[in-house]
Amino acid sequence: MSDTRPGDGTLSPELRAVLRRWADEGGALATRAGVVLLAADGLRDAEISRRLGVSRQTVGSWRQRWTSAGIDGLEHRPRTGRPATVDEAEVVTRTLLAPGGSGASRAVARELGLSHATVAGIRRRWRLVPDEPVSPSVPTRPPLPGADVWVMGLYVDGLRGVLLAGTRLVPSPPATSGTVIGADVLAGLDRSLDAALASTRRDGSGPAEGPGGGAGPVSRAGSGVGAGTGHAAGGPGDGAAPAPAERHRNPVHGVGTTSAFGADPRQGPADGSASGFDGRLAAGARPAPPEVDSPARRADVGASDRALAGYLAQASRRHPDLALHAVTLWDDASEGAPAPSTGAPQPPGATGAVTCHHIPARSTWRTFLRAMIALDSTSHPESSRRVYLDLAAELERYAAGRPDDPQHTVRWLRENVAGHLGAETAKAGSARGHTWSGVNQIDLGSFNECVVIETVRLSGTITRGEIAHRTGLTQQSVSRIARSLLDRGILIEDAQLRATSGKPRTPVRLRGAAAHALGIHIDPELLTAVVIDLDGAIVCTRTRSVSADTDPAEFVERVAALGRETLAEAGGAVRPDGFLGIGVAVPGPVDIASGTVLGPPLMSAWGDLPLLYLLKDHFPCPVIMEKDSTAAAAGERWIGRDRRARDFAYLYLGTGVGTGLYLNGDIYRGVSANAGEFGQLCAIALGRVDKDGRPEILPECNPPVSVPDLAARCGLRPVATTGGSTAAYLAVGRAAAAGDRAAAAAVREVAQAVGRGALGLIDLLDIDLIVLGGPFFTDDVADFYLAEIARTVNEFPTARRLRRVEVEPSVLSAGAAAVGAASTIFHATFTPRLRGRETRARHLPTG
Repeated sequence: MSDTRPGDGTLSPELRAVLRRWADEGGALATRAGVVLLAADGLRDAEISRRLGVSRQTVGSWRQRWTSAGIDGLEHRPRTGRPATVDEAEVVTRTLLAPGGSGASRAVARELGLSHATVAGIRRRWRLVPDEPVSPSVPTRPPLPGADVWVMGLYVDGLRGVLLAGTRLVPSPPATSGTVIGADVLAGLDRSLDAALASTRRDGSGPAEGPGGGAGPVSRAGSGVGAGTGHAAGGPGDGAAPAPAERHRNPVHGVGTTSAFGADPRQGPADGSASGFDGRLAAGARPAPPEVDSPARRADVGASDRALAGYLAQASRRHPDLALHAVTLWDDASEGAPAPSTGAPQPPGATGAVTCHHIPARSTWRTFLRAMIALDSTSHPESSRRVYLDLAAELERYAAGRPDDPQHTVRWLRENVAGHLGAETAKAGSARGHTWSGVNQIDLGSFNECVVIETVRLSGTITRGEIAHRTGLTQQSVSRIARSLLDRGILIEDAQLRATSGKPRTPVRLRGAAAHALGIHIDPELLTAVVIDLDGAIVCTRTRSVSADTDPAEFVERVAALGRETLAEAGGAVRPDGFLGIGVAVPGPVDIASGTVLGPPLMSAWGDLPLLYLLKDHFPCPVIMEKDSTAAAAGERWIGRDRRARDFAYLYLGTGVGTGLYLNGDIYRGVSANAGEFGQLCAIALGRVDKDGRPEILPECNPPVSVPDLAARCGLRPVATTGGSTAAYLAVGRAAAAGDRAAAAAVREVAQAVGRGALGLIDLLDIDLIVLGGPFFTDDVADFYLAEIARTVNEFPTARRLRRVEVEPSVLSAGAAAVGAASTIFHATFTPRLRGRETRARHLPTG
C-alpha cells in the first residue's frame, strides 16, 4: 500500500475501497475501518462512537494510529493482553524526547500500548519525575552512581561494544530549551550504527541484541528504521497487538514505538524466554564464531582486550574530573554467557578509574543506548546535535574500514565537558568574589514595553505622542509604559519642548547608565574586551595579545582575567544591579548549543574547546556566545539606530571574511547559528573548485595574508615588520592609500573577490544595504573595498533595475566584534519579539 500517514480527510479511492472491504468483512478490522471512514466523512468522535458502539477512547486511539502509521497501523492482527515484555529504555526515550505535553505517562502509555501504571512505574525507576528537583537515575547493573550522567564515548570492535558514561554527584541545572537532538540525528545514528554492525559481520562476527545481557543466539534480522522493537503493543479498544516485526513509529517525534536506532527483533522477556518472539526471526542467524579455544579466537580476544584497555586508559586521562563507567552493550568474546543479575561485567584492562556495568535487565542494548543519548541531550546544553553527529561520522568511518585491520575499532571520545564541573568550588572562590552576577530586575515581560524601548532607541529622543503615532499604541498605553520605564530608570526625560499651542511636550530617551554589558572578542592574535552602556557608548576597552599555540587552559584563564580587568577598570560607571551579562564573539564555525569553538582558523590548539561553559565558571552571570560576524551585525543594528532599521548584510573582514545577517527585524542565525559562512560563496562565484566540485579555500577571503602576498607578487617590496600578518597587511594598506600601484592592485583584487561573493548575497536575499566592517576594514583600504563592492553589487545583479544597493562603512570601530558581542546581550533582552521561536529568553539565564 503506497499511502503512509494520511490525515483523516485524505482518503484516496484505493484506500477507501480497502477500508470498505474490511468493514464489510466484519471482525476487529471492521471497527478500525469504520472509525477511519466515518472520520473522513467529517463525523466527530462522539458520533462515531455512538454509531459503532465503541468507546470514544477507542475511536480516538484508532484515529491516532491511522494518522501516525497509515493503513499499516490498522491491519495488525489482534492479540489479547498487554505486551509480554516491556522495554523500559524505549519508554524512557519516548518520555524524554516527546514534544510538549506528549511525554506524560498517559500519552506514552497510549502510544506504546502499555498501561498507565506500567509507564509510571518505569518513570519512577528511572526517577523521571516531572516538576520535582530529582535527577534521573540509570538502573544499570549495578546502578550508575551520581545525579548527573553524560554519554562520554563509545567503543566498538568485532567482538564487543562498550558505552562510556560519565557521572558526577552534583546535578546540572535544567537544560535550556532548544538543546534536544532531533529525529534526524537519531535516524542518522541508526544508519551509521547499522553500517558499523554490518562491517563487524563481514567475518561472521557481530553483536546479538537480546535484553539485559547484550548477547544472544538469535540473528539480528530486519534491522533499520521502521522495523520491530521486540515487545508487542496491544491495540486500542479491541485487544489487537502488532506482531514484533510490524511495529510502527511515530513520524513526528521520531521516537515512537520503534527505536530510532533500528529494529530489535531479538528482544524478549527479561528472563530470557522466547515469549513474544516471532519464530521467523531464527532465520538468517549469523555464522557461528570460531571455536572458543582455537588460536585464532584467542588472538582476536586478546587484541580486543588490549584495545579496550587502551581506550579506557585514554578516556581516564582525557576526562579526569568525571567518574567514568564502562557499560557493556554486547560481548561476544564471552560466547554469550548469561549476564549475572548482580555485579558488573569486567572489561579487560579496567582499572579503579573506570567502573563496569551491565545494561538494565529490561532493556536491549540498542534501546538503552538510545535512552542514554536522550537523557544526556535533554539534561545538558553541551550535549548538542553536533556531538552525536560526530559519533555518527566515527561509526561511518569504522564501517568503511577493513575488518582485518588491527586498528579497525570505534574509539569515539567526546571533548572534555568537565572543565566547568569543578565550578562549585571555583564559583565559591574567585568568581563569586566579584559583584558582576547579572540581574533580572529589568523585567521586560511586556511586548509593548519592548516596542516602546525599541522606538525610543531608534529615534534617540522622542515624545510620547510620537511614540503612540509610530507604534500604533494608544496614548494611555504609551503614558503608562513610559511612566513604568521612567520609574525603573530605563528612560530619562529631556528638557521640555515648547509648543505653539497646548501643554509643552517632554521627550524621553534611553538612560545609558541603566544597563551595561561586557563584550569579549577572541581573535588568533588579539583579545579585545569592551564595556558598553545601554545607549551604545563605550565605557572602557582593554586588549591583550595571545598566540595560537597557547594552552587551552591558560587561554581560558587569560580571557577571564581580561574580562575581570575590564570590569574593574569600568569601576563605578557600572552598577552591579544594572550589569546584564557577557557576550563572547569567536571565529566560526561554532556550536552555540554546546558552547564549543570548532576548528577556528589559525587556532588549531583550541579546536573543540567548550569555551562558553568554561567561561561560565569564572563569571556567575549570563554568558552567551556568537560567531564574530553575527555579533558585529547585532552591534551594527543596536548602535546604528535608525540608520540600520532595515534588512542588511554585514561583511566582516577579519581573519577570514564572514557575514552577519539582519533579516525581518532580527538577527538571522540559521539552524546551527552558523549562517553567513562567506568563503565558499566567493569560491563558487569565481569558479574556484577542485576536481570533485568542492569549493576551494579562497586565499582572498583571508585579507591579512592574501593582500601582502598579492602586493609582493605585483612588485611591492616587503616591509620588514615584527607584528606578523596583521602588521604586513596594515603596511600594504598605508602604501595603497599613499598611491603605490602594486599595493592598490593587491587590495583591489581582494575587494573584487569579496564583491563577487556579495553579489551572490544580493541576488539571494534581495536586500539593498551592505555594511563593511571588522578589524581589517581600515581607513587606508576602506575606499577600495567600498568602491569595488558597490560597483559589483549594482552592475551585475539580475534585478539591478529594481533597486540600488547601498554599500556603507560600519558605524562601529575596529572593535566591531567586541562591541557587537556586548550588544547581543541588549539585543536578546530588549528586542521585541512576538513569534515563539527558540531564541534566547528575554530573561537571560543565570550563569
